[in-house]
Amino acid sequence: MIAFARVLLLCCLLPGVASAGSIRIKDLVEFDGVRGNDLVGYGLVVGLAGTGDGMRNSPFTEDIMAGILERLGVNVQGEAFRPRNVAAVMVTATLPPFGRMGGRIDVTVSAIGDARSLLGGTLVMTPLNGADGQIYAVAQGAVVAGGISAEGEAMSVSQGVPTSGVIPQGARIEREVDFDFAALSRVRLALRNPDFTTAGRIETTVNAEFGRPVAAMLDAGTVVVDIAATRMPSPAHVLGRIEVLRLVPESRARVVVDHRSGTIVMGSDVRISRVAVAQGSLTLRVEETPRVVQPNPFGEGATIVVPDSDAEFAETERTGLAEVPEGATLSEVVAGLNALGVSPRDMIDILTAISAAGALHAEFIVR
Repeated sequence: MIAFARVLLLCCLLPGVASAGSIRIKDLVEFDGVRGNDLVGYGLVVGLAGTGDGMRNSPFTEDIMAGILERLGVNVQGEAFRPRNVAAVMVTATLPPFGRMGGRIDVTVSAIGDARSLLGGTLVMTPLNGADGQIYAVAQGAVVAGGISAEGEAMSVSQGVPTSGVIPQGARIEREVDFDFAALSRVRLALRNPDFTTAGRIETTVNAEFGRPVAAMLDAGTVVVDIAATRMPSPAHVLGRIEVLRLVPESRARVVVDHRSGTIVMGSDVRISRVAVAQGSLTLRVEETPRVVQPNPFGEGATIVVPDSDAEFAETERTGLAEVPEGATLSEVVAGLNALGVSPRDMIDILTAISAAGALHAEFIVR
């Protein structure tokens, strides 16, 4: 009785819990016109503790430093300066959708010369350009480096990436993107993972929400919404109502493997036909034990080294054949492969062989 009361209390406290597997539309699609714009700039980081660019290997650092000093009224023509506390950097950022003048955005700073670390540096005022060549933001501020490095006479050590860092809220927006979102008569919803079934469910869910046909599926990756048919004052009101709707998406069965890290990811819809699998590993060991041969005492000749190799084959014992039944689910596939006692990297080879045999009913992606 007490347990039932606790469950009832939990249900009362969480009335808005969605059904299992349902996803918001905003997490499945990109809205037409609601996108960011990439910005890039070339600047200078100063105030480094002797970890900046070497002017001999990075002459462009000297050029930009001379240009900045001349704009500030300092004439350095013909002067020879070799400071190690400056570094040339590339500054990148993303102008968010509907970013307004005066707003701030984060920037990433990355060294392009031979600087060893940007720790403790400050980015000098750097304009950030868009793809059209126009300046949309200006960045400046203290760089927060993501690593640390140290070196001595015969050894150096580093942790993380000290030649890259970020400046939180380090750029101010100076120009807005010319886009009249309120004037749109139709808004397209672009699916991040195109699928006809998911697109159809989005169409059905949106039409059911408004009680009339306002959405139409154009293809597997696009659903268009008629703003006028929704009888709402603006596209912003329409998307604000649509993006929180929930549905259960569909996706293709996939198996993704990464040879570099030995990672395997399988979707819940993966199925395998009836197949028998055996796995074993063959090890070849070659051992070199060179011998020194010398001439007899007081004899003619020279001391030589004679190679002596010993090769040996060894096959690791395994459990033998393991059968995976017809239409096996993800859990059955994992259990069958684990029964062989194989490592993740061996499991990648097994999945590759099963796919080549035509028994793996899923999209097999190797990265």
